Amino acid sequence: MLALALPVLAEQLLAMLLGLSDMVLAGHYLDQPHLAAMNLMAYVLWLTHGMFAVVAIGATALVARFIGAGNREMARHVVNQALMVGAILALLIATSGSALVPGAVRVLQMQGNSGDHAISYIQYLLPVIPLVMVQTVGIASLRGAGDMVAGLMVMLVVNTVNVVVSWSLVLGLGPLPELGWEGLAAGTACGYCVGGILVMSLLWRGRAGLGLGWHWLRPDRNLIRRLLRIGLPGGMDMLALIGCQFWFVSLINQLGVLAAAAHGVAIRIESLAFLPGVAFQMAAATLAGQHLGARDYHRAGRSVVMALLVGGGLMAGAGLLFYSLAPQLALLLIGSGQLEVALHAAPLLRTISLAMPALALTMILSGALRGAGDTRWPLAFTMIGFLLIRLPLAYWLAFDAVQLPGTTVVLRGWGLGVLGAWYAMVADLTVRAALVLYRFYHGGWKLIEV
Repeated sequence: MLALALPVLAEQLLAMLLGLSDMVLAGHYLDQPHLAAMNLMAYVLWLTHGMFAVVAIGATALVARFIGAGNREMARHVVNQALMVGAILALLIATSGSALVPGAVRVLQMQGNSGDHAISYIQYLLPVIPLVMVQTVGIASLRGAGDMVAGLMVMLVVNTVNVVVSWSLVLGLGPLPELGWEGLAAGTACGYCVGGILVMSLLWRGRAGLGLGWHWLRPDRNLIRRLLRIGLPGGMDMLALIGCQFWFVSLINQLGVLAAAAHGVAIRIESLAFLPGVAFQMAAATLAGQHLGARDYHRAGRSVVMALLVGGGLMAGAGLLFYSLAPQLALLLIGSGQLEVALHAAPLLRTISLAMPALALTMILSGALRGAGDTRWPLAFTMIGFLLIRLPLAYWLAFDAVQLPGTTVVLRGWGLGVLGAWYAMVADLTVRAALVLYRFYHGGWKLIEV
């Protein structure tokens, strides 16, 4: 478990440091509207990878099953079919994105210049979407084969390129132009380009016993159907989660630039807790899939419990850090020049610290279910948590008054602002943790056929 989890933990640490680097640049050298836009960009970058979850989740589960069963030939076939399906999806997204982006940003209620900053950033990302797909699906396939080191190697190079290009172009170092905000976007795009090329190279050379070949790229309807049967619910779960998060952030954007900036800073710091969550989620998914492929149901369940205990303990420790050092962490990230933003972010961190055990249960057990191919129940839990709990409760707690859609009825709210929205987040995570825990101990996930 540790051999699988620790490389992913290091990879996620690099990803977090990259996000913090961008936030430091925006906080120290740009303005408050840039900080608010940076908050939205965190979700956009998440969406950029999440759009390919339909393919990536299916690839991870099928590769893990075939590797567990000792059938590497079929595992290679899965990788090639997944990349082929992902390429079609990437081209559709890249070609339609330019027309959809301005309307999407307006829907998200970005105020002032923040919306313009968001649009310019996304325009830099659209041309590299196919390479984002290769990086996402390729690394997911390698993880299914038990190779967690490849993603770490790629992320190390990607982050180096991203940070060097971003800082150089934001500040105009040496002979380079001082592009400011657009320098951040250019650095991200360059990182994605390098990442996609590296992953393609690793697969071409047969990393982890996988490989690329023209004879595997001929469409295999049966295998594609199996890939999508697992991937569609899992991808829908990921996209529903991201879509609901966008709805949630649009709600916060309506509270003003200060609320949006404070939310973004707190989310960036909270990403510390996601490091062990994602790492042990990936380990649980790989172990569950491979042990089920070998028909060892006892070890499948035991490995997931062990991942939960270790990963959950680390996340609880991060929660204690958030509660004890909330103002200091916020000021460290964005500097004393953004003192008002830091003071608004501190109570948000203390609030979410209480939900760390629930977040650990939700992340790690949901990852195990997806790795087993049981992707429908996590989708249902996501919809219940967001649509029935987080979003309605956030409107009620955050605003002074809420008008019911399609009516003239106005309900009186608590007016707690962005803090009220974070209370709703804690309630959602608690309910989803209880639901996914029940599904895990029910045991039906062990009987899923992929």
